[in-house]
Amino acid sequence: MELKSLTVRLISSPLNRPFTTHLQQVNQRVAIIIEAMDREGRIGYGEADPFSSPWYSEETVETCHHMLKDFLIPILLEQPTFQPEELDMIWSGVRGNRMAKSGLSQAIWDLYAKQKGVYIGTIFGSKRKKIEAGAVITAHEPERAVEQIDRLSEAGYKRFKIKISHLNDHYLLSGIRKLVPNIKLMADANSDYSLKDIDHLQSLDQYHLMMLEQPLAYNDFTDHALLQKQIKTPICLDESICSYKDAVTATQLGSCKIITMKMARLGGWSEALKIHQLCEQIHVPLWCGGMIEFGIAKAHNIALASLAGFTLPGDLFASNHYWAHDIIEPEIQVNKGVIKVPINKPGIGFRINQHVLESLTRSVQVFS
Repeated sequence: MELKSLTVRLISSPLNRPFTTHLQQVNQRVAIIIEAMDREGRIGYGEADPFSSPWYSEETVETCHHMLKDFLIPILLEQPTFQPEELDMIWSGVRGNRMAKSGLSQAIWDLYAKQKGVYIGTIFGSKRKKIEAGAVITAHEPERAVEQIDRLSEAGYKRFKIKISHLNDHYLLSGIRKLVPNIKLMADANSDYSLKDIDHLQSLDQYHLMMLEQPLAYNDFTDHALLQKQIKTPICLDESICSYKDAVTATQLGSCKIITMKMARLGGWSEALKIHQLCEQIHVPLWCGGMIEFGIAKAHNIALASLAGFTLPGDLFASNHYWAHDIIEPEIQVNKGVIKVPINKPGIGFRINQHVLESLTRSVQVFS
């Protein structure tokens, strides 16, 4: 592969409705779009989705933009030719900064798939024509949560995730179970508990949750292993899984029974594929998480979630859930709880809506 140029866009759009957890409320989403162009004019697209402040991870939009323009892109453009599977080696001198690496590697893999004239998922063994979608509920009142669940149920979403904290968990979960007792429900704690809360967390078993996502510290394995032995509800690790090594550690220690994968947090396709292979080999259920992405990152997630090892519905919303207008076309739709995988189209399988992309663009830099 030989590149002609790399373009970095900073885009911004308000959400249709705020996304709220006990850590942060997101009203406006900022993202970085990367365009990789080859000598024949083909363009691959990637998306980096850090948040504007470091509430979710140490990376922010500003630090990610800095790493792309001052390190990752110059290093890549120094290579006369390369193959996408060599990216980790090419960037071996840059530690961490996984969201920046993920966005740029997405663009390279999309371009590579377009050069081959195949769907990106096909390169990695995908054969599925559709994938199941799950939804995230952020309401603070049981009645409002059920209103969201009812609305999303009309589109057939397969499971629902409720954001909880130690202050509202019983209030929300008992209220939801009372109103809609039989739905597939999971809870995401975003690290709001500690081992001092074991008795409290044991009491959540009564709600028969599919899983409890990241109850303890974002970088922990040992406490989660101790907790999993004390509760019946399966623990799912999210923020703790930042690499293949993390996934090995978590599964060997018994820190979780389920893993959620976010490509952005792992640094791109290569690390995600290694974890996928691990989970298949040891029969650990796997699903694809979300980062309030625009359509480019979501398209990569659809391809990722179409791999055989993803056995649970992911956080894969339709485009119109977050955005008045998405930057891809056709926009992603959820019908009867599933999303069609564009297996017959090259690259990520979606076109870029240039009009919308330009309207959301706040700055552009071209590197060649």
